[in-house]
Amino acid sequence: MDVKAEIKSQIVGALAGAKFPIETPEALLTAFPDGADTTCKAGDVEITAGQAGELLTADDFPFESAEQVADVILKKAGI
Repeated sequence: MDVKAEIKSQIVGALAGAKFPIETPEALLTAFPDGADTTCKAGDVEITAGQAGELLTADDFPFESAEQVADVILKKAGI
């Protein structure tokens, strides 16, 4: 599995118990198991939910699925 696919899988997995839609950045952070400290790592790429949250804007919300969250984060992070 490549780095992008691994990070996406980890984000989706971390949000497995989240209730969608997620309307705000604060709600997204609280949906991660360790909040802003939730870390996804693959190869030499590591990103926390807090860092990912800094990439998002109000226009990115609401999120309808964990896959959508992962896709937007990966795109904005340039992964």
